Amino acid sequence: MRVLALAGDGIGREIMPEALRIFAIVQGRCGVRAELVEGAIGTGPLMDEGNPFPAATETEARNADAVLFGAAGDPSLDHLGPKRPDSAIGALRKLLNLYGLVREYRIADAQLAMSPLRPVRARSTDFAIVREISGDVYAAQPKGQRIAEDGPFPGEVEGFDTMRYTESEVRRIAHLGFRTARARSGRLVSADKSNVLATSRLWQRVVAEVAAEYPDVALTHQLADNTAMQLVTDPASYDTILTANLFGDILSDVASALTGSIGLVASVVFNETGQVYYEPGHGSALDIAGQDKANPIAMIRCVALMLRHSFDRPDLASTVEQAIDEVLAAGLRTAEIHVDGTTLVSCSAMGKAIADRLEALLPPD
Repeated sequence: MRVLALAGDGIGREIMPEALRIFAIVQGRCGVRAELVEGAIGTGPLMDEGNPFPAATETEARNADAVLFGAAGDPSLDHLGPKRPDSAIGALRKLLNLYGLVREYRIADAQLAMSPLRPVRARSTDFAIVREISGDVYAAQPKGQRIAEDGPFPGEVEGFDTMRYTESEVRRIAHLGFRTARARSGRLVSADKSNVLATSRLWQRVVAEVAAEYPDVALTHQLADNTAMQLVTDPASYDTILTANLFGDILSDVASALTGSIGLVASVVFNETGQVYYEPGHGSALDIAGQDKANPIAMIRCVALMLRHSFDRPDLASTVEQAIDEVLAAGLRTAEIHVDGTTLVSCSAMGKAIADRLEALLPPD
């Protein structure tokens, strides 16, 4: 196995070492064999080479079995348009032909006090969102700005985007959704807006067709706005949510907030050839970068996901998650989740605490 680590910008450079510390432990103690390569992405290569996604990193990404990604982006450089640092994320996803993102949300007992929901609502929350990421209104053409020829204000400048999906795009992500649900509790909610969108009516029809191949998975169709409401009133009722790119973007951020911090959730992103990409749910957070304040848990969870999906070691993935849960249960908190009665720790101290706990949980050498 060849693993490419891309720390990138901002807090990515602080959380990636903590994740690689965890990966080094399982390599040293558990016979996980991999070649680790570190590459450059984002602002660094943009300043050095004029390209946030340089050729050397592109080559490494093509050859990698798994990619660990930290963060990329600097709002002060957004004026660069297609060359801005965070454009490297889209370029990397396009290069690897990534199409389906799975993000899991679990609120352990130690996290109940962090959730904005009352404990009675948050308890037992454990679900996944499967989001299509290569199509929909974000990627489809045409899009842009033009002079409106009709509508209520003809002659004015209007912006326009195109929402579209083909049957094959929907079928591909539907299979990922059903496989994800099958590996969990066998319940899948497909969230769309079939009451108003032709795209969603196609989505719903194709998902229903794919469902026939998964008789062990219970499928329910639900309007996406209702899903958003149910996520904050009864999140424990969900097992797996399947949705399109636009709705998935919104629903996944709502779901992240339920856990108490976007710094606690991680994603695994799939293509059709077996390469897998892992990323935390947050961005570069330049306002706290370089201050050892970031939360490394999402990045460490990326390692757990990689152990499960790329290395077929669900046992080790569960042990890493257990180490995280036990450290949180002991009251350690980084700045964004710290409250009275808990212990404030730095990014590196949180990473070390999880690493120490993992060492204790693993079998002796």
